Amino acid sequence: MIKNIEKVKPGSFVSDNHWYPKALNATIHPMVSFFLNLSKERIITRYCHLHPMVNKAKLEEILSYQCKHFLWGGADLINSTSAGGKRNMVVLENNSCPSGQKSMPLVDDNKEDGSYRLLIERTFKPLLGPRKGVPSITGRLVVLYDKNYMETSGYAAVIADVMNEEVLLVPYYNGDENSHVKVENDLIHVKVEDIWHPIRAVFRYVTQKPWNRIPLHTKTKVLNPIIACIAGGRNKMVAAKAYDIYNTELEGYGLKINTPETIWDVSKNEIPLWVMKMGGQAVVKIPYSNAGQGVFTITNEKELETFMEMDIEYERFIVQSLIGNYNWSSVSSTGKFYHVGTIPNGKGETYVTDLRLMLSSTKDGIKPLCVYSRRAEKPLADTLQSGSDSWSMLGTNLSVKEGDNLWSSDTNRLMLTDRRDFNKLGLGLDDLIEGFIQTVLSTIAIDKMCKTLYNSKGKFRMKLFKSLNNDPTLLDEILISQ
Repeated sequence: MIKNIEKVKPGSFVSDNHWYPKALNATIHPMVSFFLNLSKERIITRYCHLHPMVNKAKLEEILSYQCKHFLWGGADLINSTSAGGKRNMVVLENNSCPSGQKSMPLVDDNKEDGSYRLLIERTFKPLLGPRKGVPSITGRLVVLYDKNYMETSGYAAVIADVMNEEVLLVPYYNGDENSHVKVENDLIHVKVEDIWHPIRAVFRYVTQKPWNRIPLHTKTKVLNPIIACIAGGRNKMVAAKAYDIYNTELEGYGLKINTPETIWDVSKNEIPLWVMKMGGQAVVKIPYSNAGQGVFTITNEKELETFMEMDIEYERFIVQSLIGNYNWSSVSSTGKFYHVGTIPNGKGETYVTDLRLMLSSTKDGIKPLCVYSRRAEKPLADTLQSGSDSWSMLGTNLSVKEGDNLWSSDTNRLMLTDRRDFNKLGLGLDDLIEGFIQTVLSTIAIDKMCKTLYNSKGKFRMKLFKSLNNDPTLLDEILISQ
């Protein structure tokens, strides 16, 4: 099978090709623009003013942190409240190689490639620079992707402009015939017109089980490397443990990653017991799925039965407490999170929304790139009907799988951070700062886990990883080397 490999030349970036139509001409909300232009010092001062128990020096250290492996991430956050009325930004997950550029209004109308360029200049270009003691690699630049052509083609065009050279835009689908890509002597090669080209660096948007096509060890520089995925960026099981470990470190500094109560290493047969323990309402996740796949909200027996009847290839799951409507629970608990949701519309309806905040690691620390939101299909109900479909009220992901390697997006539910949509989210400047801090903390937790999973000689510690994530199906998928 001949893949449609494109040769992207400098000067080929066209805005219309890389944004959703509704975002292309949107005007960013002044509050969001103000937030994105806040200096690190102002963020720290404001956050510590609102949270007097936070150690200012520690927060300065955190925002100045330079990631080694997890260089580019995007957290999905829920604006929530507790039974006692305390507001929190709760981390649902942090994604390696996240989407979001096509949903982000321009911060500066005079910079038409927006934060596509920010990510490439701040994070990808420095990755390509020479490193002491590491031999220089010659070869081409490649963008590998398995979905999201709108954004990946945008990245390819910006990389071509920034690096002033032709870039290869290469599809690389899961479960497909991929003879156009190979790894030889730990170097990635791509076949174009019957000629194999060595690749010195890859901008990766391979998100569906990327570890079964790209090995952990390559001389080719990769943003993000596969270790970022299996250490938490595409592995909710290990991410939960990374958050827990980092929270222990943060305990004395007044900082914490907010997450739902999470039970990990759960076998399928144990799931009904944990759901029962959580009062019959829970979220069950296949830890290695993404794009809204493999997440199941359980609020009644029918939904639980439907899940249990599914044939799932993996053997270990995580079960989390449900972020729902306060009225759904007859027993109030200060440990539970409840959706704040949108400002009620003209019909008095409130919708569940999440907030995606994308950031990247730079020489000056971790900086935000994009912010956008998504809402559920149906409004929150005050009571749960027997056999009701809770996902339509609670699920926010826009990705729709239409077949093997075919995806679309339900953009009707996209909530831009523009002058029109942002007001409906009920968010303030301090909520954005809190979301940024939560995203930074979860990013650092995963990056620290990446470091832990390598020994002093730079070799992957498979025994340690197995102790953290003993799922035979996943372990068989991971490519240590070719």
